[in-house]
Amino acid sequence: MAKFVLAAELLADTLQHSLPNFKIHKISILPDEWEEWLEAICKRNGWKHEESPLVWRDLVDQGGKGMLLGGLCDFIEHCQDYYNITSDMPTDVMLSIAAENLETKMNLIVEEQLRASLFKPLHIWISSALSPTCEILIPNLFSAEVFRCVAISLHLLDLKADKEGMQGLKMEVEDLALPLLHQQEQKKKQVKEISDRYTEYGRLINTRANKEVKVIVSGDSFVNLRCSLLTDNASFIDSDQFVAMATQLENEARAIIAKELRVKTSDVTDVIVWGNISGSFYIDLQRTKVFNFNGAIKGPAFFSQSLSKIVHDRKWFETSFQDLVRCQRAAVASKTCQAAAMSAANGILTILKAWNGTCSPDEVFSLGVVCDYDFPDGIVLSVPVAFTDCKWSVLFDVAVGEELKERLQLSARELQEVSQATRNRDVDQTHFFIATVRYVFCFNMFTEVFPRC
Repeated sequence: MAKFVLAAELLADTLQHSLPNFKIHKISILPDEWEEWLEAICKRNGWKHEESPLVWRDLVDQGGKGMLLGGLCDFIEHCQDYYNITSDMPTDVMLSIAAENLETKMNLIVEEQLRASLFKPLHIWISSALSPTCEILIPNLFSAEVFRCVAISLHLLDLKADKEGMQGLKMEVEDLALPLLHQQEQKKKQVKEISDRYTEYGRLINTRANKEVKVIVSGDSFVNLRCSLLTDNASFIDSDQFVAMATQLENEARAIIAKELRVKTSDVTDVIVWGNISGSFYIDLQRTKVFNFNGAIKGPAFFSQSLSKIVHDRKWFETSFQDLVRCQRAAVASKTCQAAAMSAANGILTILKAWNGTCSPDEVFSLGVVCDYDFPDGIVLSVPVAFTDCKWSVLFDVAVGEELKERLQLSARELQEVSQATRNRDVDQTHFFIATVRYVFCFNMFTEVFPRC
């Protein structure tokens, strides 16, 4: 069976209606796109042709190796020789049909544009896309538990990766066979300093993101500072929609407490992180509860006890415990020889789900936010919050003594100094950035083995 592929003519319609094994495929090309299309297809097939239409013959199914027939005259001659059928259509009729085809093509384009406008995939941008955290995060972002959407467009960016590394990542994402993956593309951009990066990110969010966008910043270095830079440069977005994530710190503290009490990490809840998440933070246990503790008082699985009633060595919690939390992530990295990517990705997903309304209003989280406490404008400090109806609110009923106030003042001064220093020098840290229609996530991964100890 021979198959003809035509670009602009209707002569083959007669043959298709007359011959049972004659099939045609028509490709309508707009006048302003014709030259570029013709050059590309001729280059791909090794042809030479300059006029419209272009006719070729496929001896196999559509897309197989094509044999060039030529233009309209060549096709008419071929039909005359092989099938004894020719075209007697007048020129004015041909011109009329051509005009009708152009009008139909334009209507189809308008319909396609309308259909595309109704189809709105969630756009996710990831920079430092080759980081270990990203490898864990990508498949989880496509889970229905995180984003309830019909499709996701994934945009990958890495400031340092070579072309082969990015291509390998793209192939790996394709191999995941994710049903929600609509399209995937890669970007290349160079911005050196942290202040420059996040100033630009903030401006992009300010001008291009949905005004109800939710922004999460996470990582190991300058987390509060990055969040502050975003809020400073996104004046059209409510500052309440920018948060710095302390969940990874919370979970590291929970793991240390669980090991000390011989319970599971999930049995320890409501740990609070105050201050500078990647600097002088303080782990507050005044609300911490413990489940399934094997002590003098026992109860069913839902029964919990206050940590302060179980452990009485408060000096350990104020000294050694705080130091252990500061070194926990570095200890993991030194043993695995890579960043603590799994716990970072888990912390990100935890906040995502909470912000999407999948947590109890009684559950306590720690987030870096622009505080109402007596601090300079724009300072982002970690405080206890709860999520209700997809919105967070600060828990003001948590006791804040004089000692804690002094710690927070220290964190505020530290952030001001770091902010000034970062604006004056190049701090080279890898990071990744995800931007969506309604969500933006900014993460950074540390490049040193022991960033805090």
